[in-house]
Amino acid sequence: MRIKGRGQGSPGDELTQGEGTPALFLGNVVKTYGPIRALDGVSLAAFAGEFIALLGPNGAGKTTLFQLLSGLFVPDSGRIEVMGHDMLRDPVPALATLGIVFQQPTLDLELSVTANLLFYAGLHGIPRAVAQTRIAAALARAGLSDRAHERAAQLSGGNRRRVELVRALIHEPRVLLMDEPTVGLDPASRGELRALMLKMRAERPVAVLWATHLCDEAADADRVIVLHHGKVLADAAPAELVARANAAGIEEAFLALTGAQPAG
Repeated sequence: MRIKGRGQGSPGDELTQGEGTPALFLGNVVKTYGPIRALDGVSLAAFAGEFIALLGPNGAGKTTLFQLLSGLFVPDSGRIEVMGHDMLRDPVPALATLGIVFQQPTLDLELSVTANLLFYAGLHGIPRAVAQTRIAAALARAGLSDRAHERAAQLSGGNRRRVELVRALIHEPRVLLMDEPTVGLDPASRGELRALMLKMRAERPVAVLWATHLCDEAADADRVIVLHHGKVLADAAPAELVARANAAGIEEAFLALTGAQPAG
């Protein structure tokens, strides 16, 4: 299944089966704020194990899209499904299968790393003994075992983001949403967070939607979806995106599609 752009900046609405039921599906989603059309007929699908980079300049509609996906707002029209559950008609099971790392940090800085994770696990109804086992294993994979009992306030920005990634996966979701998770991080920490996500994704068939305006963060993606002015301009593998634009790389292809300025 793939969504193909049709016409100038117009996303295709026709989806052809071939890879099973998508973990995440959006069909012709529209969201307006007064005269502003923040999302203008967005369609996309993400399958188990896929890493999709949602690439767009500031103001493209990425934040609005994630607000809809996380249930904070509802679309004016269109359909959103998570593991086959309609977000409007059946929001509880839909949201239960989502893991989210928000753009803004959300750890309780006064609690320890473990306390933050146990609190979140409790919200998902995970028994404490099970949660403790999962937390210990996940912190070891993230290289944070020695920080487990430190207050979150003592961690660097990069390590706080690692804890938030561990937290987002603690209830074993089927879809992981990463909303510009590297904002404010230095280049080394950005790379480390992406590498950790890829490592954790390899251990479970989670579909990842990673929103970013940084072209280098899309290089490892299975697919790149370019969003601009609320429309999907392209949905393709990185190499295919570059080839279609006859470009030297992802950034050049992105600029050709959007006319945006390169981001550092």
